[in-house]
Amino acid sequence: MQIHRDLAHLPALRRAVITIGTFDGVHTGHRYIIQQLQQAAATCEGETVIITFDPHPREVLQPGTNPVRLLTTLDEKIELLSKHGIDHLVIVPFTKAFSELSARAYLEDFLIERFKPHTIIIGYDHRFGHNREGGLELLEVEQNRYGFQLIEIPQQVVHDLSVSSTKIRKSLQEGNIHLANELLGYDYFLEGTVVHGDKMGRQLGYPTANMHLPDLRKLIPAQGIYAIRVHLKKHTHPLKGVMSIGTRPTFDGTDLRLEAHVFDFNEDIYGQLIRVEIISFIRASQKFDNIEALIVQMDKDSLIAREILA
Repeated sequence: MQIHRDLAHLPALRRAVITIGTFDGVHTGHRYIIQQLQQAAATCEGETVIITFDPHPREVLQPGTNPVRLLTTLDEKIELLSKHGIDHLVIVPFTKAFSELSARAYLEDFLIERFKPHTIIIGYDHRFGHNREGGLELLEVEQNRYGFQLIEIPQQVVHDLSVSSTKIRKSLQEGNIHLANELLGYDYFLEGTVVHGDKMGRQLGYPTANMHLPDLRKLIPAQGIYAIRVHLKKHTHPLKGVMSIGTRPTFDGTDLRLEAHVFDFNEDIYGQLIRVEIISFIRASQKFDNIEALIVQMDKDSLIAREILA
């Protein structure tokens, strides 16, 4: 998959079959769009092109409102899309100026001039241009003039896509990992750098890798204890472990921490990149009366996680 970030230097595309969207999560619903894209490209012997935006349009159009919570960072989205046989991914810088293009300028100067599309695959409710003034109706009127074919993603499919994204976010925020992973089609993951903590886990007999995420917009699941699989660069196979997402209430903590304990592991991985796949929710965070009670519960959590991951 070729990745393009500079619209001024796009290659000449061969009968481009394009679609446009955020593709956050690259979940099972998105696979339907990708399949449509590939089928249309195979029919015309063209190339598949996904156009996406960074930052998320809502961050530019509605700053300071509901913060965007991403299922996938841009790098994670690129990685996931690369597994699906897409020819070109075009990452468009979404700016205030871009958002103010008229619908006709968006069509003529952006879609037609830059991509010369053979086919455009678009949702029935997709809006574009300043004040969302353009949509399917404009494309239908102009398709003969500009010589592109138009494939509409039906209302039910668009609805299912939206429902899937909403359900995934809600499921993660409620700790319903099984449903989230089912809708994603893969295990939800967090990736970041291992940083120094206060070494409290080591004193309890459970040394942890404290994670720092590179993008604060990444959605973090509900506070609690989880069974996890851990990927490290020097290990060809995933390791097993247990993770705490929370503020460490027993120690009256206030800041949210991501702490992964890897079973049967004793390596120095500070500064390394770690990926944690979240497999199952074990229990909610809770405050214990003393450290001894906490350790007893941690022993139980680890046993449960080992059984889940066996």
